Amino acid sequence: MKPAAFLSKKRCAGIWTNEVTPLRMRSLVFTLAAMFLAPAAAQAVECERLSFKSNGFTICRVDASTEALSLFLNDQNGAPLGSFETVQLKLRGLGRRLVFAMNAGMYHDDRRPVGHYVENGQESMRVISNPGPGNFGLLPNGIFCIRPERADVIETRAYLAQKPQCRHATQSGPMLVIDGQMHPRFLKSSTSRFIRNGVGTSADGSEAIFVISDNAVTFYEFAELFRDELGTPNALFLDGNVSRLYAPELGRSDSGRRMGPIVGVSIPAGQ
Repeated sequence: MKPAAFLSKKRCAGIWTNEVTPLRMRSLVFTLAAMFLAPAAAQAVECERLSFKSNGFTICRVDASTEALSLFLNDQNGAPLGSFETVQLKLRGLGRRLVFAMNAGMYHDDRRPVGHYVENGQESMRVISNPGPGNFGLLPNGIFCIRPERADVIETRAYLAQKPQCRHATQSGPMLVIDGQMHPRFLKSSTSRFIRNGVGTSADGSEAIFVISDNAVTFYEFAELFRDELGTPNALFLDGNVSRLYAPELGRSDSGRRMGPIVGVSIPAGQ
């Protein structure tokens, strides 16, 4: 910006001086405010693309200590939201807007969560701790728990023992990383590859890192990213094959069949 654009010239004692008029001063104030406020809104979530061991990933970091990180499942009438667009519409009625979102856990055909689910402090599905079919039942599985000023991935048995008071929680499986160790059932030689997404959290719960693979990867390769590159002590697989991301700063709003639980970050609509 050139400051001279907001200045007027005034001749004083034979010398031309720059004078800020009241109207131009107000314009300058508004312009400077926009310059500082716009980046603040944009930084609610920081997304980037990363290459790790010949695989591509998109990573979105959320400061869980400051940002409005929430889960979304149904509208005010109890019908599944199912898409990023309908979440955005719901938030618009609350004077907020979505700046990041991702599918957040496995669900039945009617979009009900397969495992534990809490939204705004209300539990709609209990914890499932026993082994079962599919990826969800590949123990240990885990729970993504959002509390005031922190977010944590917690292994299911530890969750039952700790009984954390989660404002939002979603259960999925398998765990990718448990206390710094890769899930014991993952094989380096696996040939099962899908687009996958998951979440890892920092040891102090201040940061949640959401990841979606840009190409099909194995569980082993996905877990390696969280353990070795991102350094998250605990990380949870959210889903595969149906994985989707909403990241407007990257120009992404993935489409596809209707989703169950969705995790997202919102900010006031005016920002």
